[in-house]
Amino acid sequence: MSVARPGDHGVGQVPTLRLEGPVIVGDDEVRDGAWVVGGAVTFDEPDAPVDQVLEGVTVPGLVDVHCHVGLDSGGAVEPELALKQALVDRDAGTLLIRDAGSPTDTRFLDGVVEAPRLIRAGRFIARPKRYLRYYAREIEVDDLPRVMAEEARKGDGWVKIIADWIDRDAGDLAPLWPAEVLAEGIAAAHDAGARVTAHTFATESIDPLLDGGIDCLEHGTGMTPAHMERAAAEGIPVVPTMLQIDNFAGFAAQGRARFPAYATRMDAMYERRATHARELWEAGVPLLLGTDAGGTLGHGLLPLEAAALVDAGIPASDVVAMATWRARAFLGVPALEEGASADLVVYARDPREDITELARPQHVVLRGARVAP
Repeated sequence: MSVARPGDHGVGQVPTLRLEGPVIVGDDEVRDGAWVVGGAVTFDEPDAPVDQVLEGVTVPGLVDVHCHVGLDSGGAVEPELALKQALVDRDAGTLLIRDAGSPTDTRFLDGVVEAPRLIRAGRFIARPKRYLRYYAREIEVDDLPRVMAEEARKGDGWVKIIADWIDRDAGDLAPLWPAEVLAEGIAAAHDAGARVTAHTFATESIDPLLDGGIDCLEHGTGMTPAHMERAAAEGIPVVPTMLQIDNFAGFAAQGRARFPAYATRMDAMYERRATHARELWEAGVPLLLGTDAGGTLGHGLLPLEAAALVDAGIPASDVVAMATWRARAFLGVPALEEGASADLVVYARDPREDITELARPQHVVLRGARVAP
């Protein structure tokens, strides 16, 4: 298949497809087959002849809600690499990405019809020397409300802030923003029509984020049972990023000599990572899947992230829902419904029964065209 170049527009003629087998539409809703006509899903048999039959179990395209297209360990990347990252995700079945912060302008991907759909959060927002170099828009505290409003206008309805990171003077994780300024910043983003998500490891950051009206939490490793109860009651999702938390032991080892308090905290969060994820789920916190790809982690890992959550004790059926129709509903993007864009994945067996099936897509269909594997 030829891949559209950055800036190419237009969709060629798409085939009429028959989806033969169970089509998982949502929680406890399974349809007996469907069709793809003109790039859209329909449950009514068309008059047009069928060009291809895809047999298996169909689910909506997977959703990675914490992914960084256009980012690597050195910061911004060239457009060609950003496109390659997006296509690696696509080939693993991820057809919708909430790009949770990137220093690269990836809007050219909107014109690449073979690329997964992106919902951008603008650039990370952090304070000088309080996050990874070359990643964030680094600002002073008093500028936070203004900058959050600016990034809201640059993104696709989301803003990403770094709520805590290591304070080298204190030798441990610490919040970046005073609570009152954080609340003003979130309000400014809301006024500009955007929702706000926050990177947070530390317990100390959670109350100010919840009090300030945060819309989503990334990582959330410092959440206590009281925080979980509140997030569940308010319907605030958490993205556990299990693959990233697997790196915490390495982070602790790197910092142990200079920052023993930080290392001790990171070790503790690493040790209870599976228990913490299960406690979030048991508390009723809405969970979504995110790989945190870009930077230290590669792309195309959403099936492994799903398997890690199942290993933590969350049922596979729930994890599949988190990775598909629930995530799409949260982001305001249709799943498999009449007239929706045919963004779907077909598996030989039901991933709700065996989560490892997500790593073996038989057919990936994007905008009505089969694109992989």
